[in-house]
Amino acid sequence: MEDTKPTPLLAVDNLNAWYGRSHILQGISFHVKAGEVVSLIGRNGAGKTTSMKSIMGLLGRTSGHAWFDGVDLLEKPAHERFHHGLAFVFEERRIVPGLTVLENIELGVMASPDGRKRTKAIVEEIAETFPRLKERLLQEAVTMSGGEQQMLAIARAMAASPKMIMLDEPSEGIMPKLVDEMFEYFEVLKKKGVTILLVEQSVEHALRISDRAYIMDQGEIVHEAPAQVLLDDAEIQERYCSV
Repeated sequence: MEDTKPTPLLAVDNLNAWYGRSHILQGISFHVKAGEVVSLIGRNGAGKTTSMKSIMGLLGRTSGHAWFDGVDLLEKPAHERFHHGLAFVFEERRIVPGLTVLENIELGVMASPDGRKRTKAIVEEIAETFPRLKERLLQEAVTMSGGEQQMLAIARAMAASPKMIMLDEPSEGIMPKLVDEMFEYFEVLKKKGVTILLVEQSVEHALRISDRAYIMDQGEIVHEAPAQVLLDDAEIQERYCSV
């Protein structure tokens, strides 16, 4: 019988990464299927952000494979990885000063393959997904709160119509009320079928919206399970995720 299992959108195989002489990622392998939300969780320094930066081409030395929609990204320069439909939202947000919320979103639209033809429709869709931003389209972006800027960074990435979006610590430095609101928006994106790879310090928030999760420890993946299983397993969270 022919195997009908779908090919993962992202398939990382034996990925190694170095900072200088320090060997950070120790041959990790994991995958993300189209439409899934998958989390990488673990303590600070486990290698979660390094995994994302390696996939995106932001580290000087890597080895292994990162197949994305049939293309081995590790053979491509960083800008080409973006044009293959992979978006990355940095923890630092990187909002462009001097531009309004709308103008920041339009930067993402311009990166979309057919964005210039669909600018109005894309901006309207983003504004409906993020009502807080809709109220502030003409406001200078850097005058917003940290949480609102994080929403804008995500909205800007989504405006490029990516096949998958990687989110690095989206709740970092944000007040709890806005964190809850942000994860409500992630639920909306999930229902729309957006594929997400998430690194998040709030394990409970991450697992509640994820389909599956991988636990990282000292540059290795030590456990993989459905998110609900990990959410119910306080012992394994304590072992690998507690400070």
